[in-house]
Amino acid sequence: MRRTFLRRTGALAAAAALTSMNALTLALMPTTAAHAQAAPAAPAKPTALRPFTLAGWSKPITEITHLLVEEEKGFFRSEGLALNYLPGAGGGDALRNLLSRQADIAFTDPGSFFAALDKGEKLRAVYDIYPQNVFNVVSLPASNIRKPGDLKGKRVGVYSLSSGTLQNLQILLQQAGLKKDDVTVVVTGLLNFAPLIQGQVDATAATDTGLALARRRGVRDPQVIEVGDYLNYSSDILVVRESTYQQNKDMLRRFLAGFRRSAQWMIDQPAEAAQLAVKRAIDGQDPALNREIIDIRNRSAVSTLTKERGLGTLDEKSLQAAADAYRKLGLIERDIRIRDVIGTDLLSPR
Repeated sequence: MRRTFLRRTGALAAAAALTSMNALTLALMPTTAAHAQAAPAAPAKPTALRPFTLAGWSKPITEITHLLVEEEKGFFRSEGLALNYLPGAGGGDALRNLLSRQADIAFTDPGSFFAALDKGEKLRAVYDIYPQNVFNVVSLPASNIRKPGDLKGKRVGVYSLSSGTLQNLQILLQQAGLKKDDVTVVVTGLLNFAPLIQGQVDATAATDTGLALARRRGVRDPQVIEVGDYLNYSSDILVVRESTYQQNKDMLRRFLAGFRRSAQWMIDQPAEAAQLAVKRAIDGQDPALNREIIDIRNRSAVSTLTKERGLGTLDEKSLQAAADAYRKLGLIERDIRIRDVIGTDLLSPR
């Protein structure tokens, strides 16, 4: 892990000695009008900040506004860290940037985390960003799809074959005793509601914010099956290399303290966050839409457990259930013991 240190010991010692000499000289001088006021002290040099890179799954978008307002809020600066956000294209991309040492920590999803562990990577999850499952399957009223079992034989859209939409669709099917082959999976891309409206698919797998955008763009009375109603596990977590977890706990504690404060600020001040998103988020042109997205994301950041123990608290039980589901689906080949791959000692008590 590269570090940049500003060596100031000698300079500080010299400054201290000079200050003492000046004080002694002033004490021995006669008090006159010319000497009644001491010369102003030189401004102190700023303390160097430790660069810290967060690899994200996305571009700088509205739902992560709390990570984009460091210039205005300084959540990480107050912890002695200079935050750098490294954009990505999915949770797997965030982990690749972490494993290639381009980042100190990754903002990723449990599925990507499980897949990396399955390949033998040494990683730790240290913070639960969104303890609520934000995925869903959406259909129009005419399709008569009300429950997971109704998806059998249907065409279902997903963002991509490596996306969380497909993984969570499979988990939803599993809960109904169905398999991936029981539906026809159609890759629709991120603009997955247009194929739904045009009748190219019978249902589409999406997220809560994606559904909010679809409603704004004309999707009326959608039928929504929430994956969280069947298996509610985290949507996104913060992950570090095992070596970082073992060797740099103080740095990680400071980062997580800043992250938690930033998340709490967005919960407490959603209107301010929505306005700042106009300036900082690439999709933040509409303050009203920003506020809707921020409100949705704030809800997913809170759970019964986080209300008791504080934002970011990892839910070992739900993550273990998710890992077991991935194993049964064949998405991973090895059993994962969640207790061995999470770090719960870095967050201060609530």
